[in-house]
Amino acid sequence: MNFLLQTNSKTDKNRCMDETTKIAIFKGQKVRKTIYNNEWWFVVEDVVVVLTDSPNPKDYINKMRRRDNELSKGYGQIVHTLPVETQGGKQRMNCANTEGVFRIIQSIPSPKAEPFKRWLAKVGYERVQEIEDPELATKRTRALYKAKGYSDDWIEKRMRGIQVREQLTNEWKNRDVGGDKEYGILTAEISKAAFGMTPSEYKKFKNLKRENLRDHMTDLELIFSMLGEASTTEIAKNKNTRGFFQNKKAAHEGGAVAGNARKELERKSGKRVSTNQNYLNIGQSRILIKKSKMKEIQ
Repeated sequence: MNFLLQTNSKTDKNRCMDETTKIAIFKGQKVRKTIYNNEWWFVVEDVVVVLTDSPNPKDYINKMRRRDNELSKGYGQIVHTLPVETQGGKQRMNCANTEGVFRIIQSIPSPKAEPFKRWLAKVGYERVQEIEDPELATKRTRALYKAKGYSDDWIEKRMRGIQVREQLTNEWKNRDVGGDKEYGILTAEISKAAFGMTPSEYKKFKNLKRENLRDHMTDLELIFSMLGEASTTEIAKNKNTRGFFQNKKAAHEGGAVAGNARKELERKSGKRVSTNQNYLNIGQSRILIKKSKMKEIQ
């Protein structure tokens, strides 16, 4: 059901394609996509062709919009015209993000669209269950990591880290920190003090793009991430911090607790905690791949 990514190699004759533009493959058929506002946007006509086999996707889309008045009313918000690399060069094409594609799929009366519709219904039902019983969300997250090939020990640390993170963001919320943007700044402050890198720098270090950074951390990296965030929560409580700036100072201090502990471990073990290892191919090999050996500290 999922779109599979197919990237062009550097030796491909189509290497001129922008590296932020990829080809998605669904049952052997191509769906062009591009990055916009840090998320994937898919060419709507390609999606329609894949799910309907229509020889004239533009005409099909027009008829679809006439059938579905609600879709037509919100079409301008769902679909954006974006530059997409094609064989003939860059062209502006109508694109939708994942949420928008799923909305469009709901209006396609095709047997090929039915698996998507059933999956959406299942996801919606599971979400209602999780709201009623939050423990279900935890169980499903554990099962998902297990299915991907992570070890039980790693999963335990990752789940504990999620709890620590939630406790921290709840503390920030109660201490007048204003939303996701400020949370991101404070998180970067903790990470910089703990590892010497912000999350965005850390992702580059691990050769990650849109993947979740913590899903690609080793056990030790997860432990020091937890220490930095748990320390920040404790400092904020004890100092009764209020507002962004006081909590930014607490974030730096909490991250420094983890940073000092990390440096001490590195000094005694002779190895760095931060590594450019990642789990990008865990579904295939079920082991942590190494892009290079951990360097000994000189």
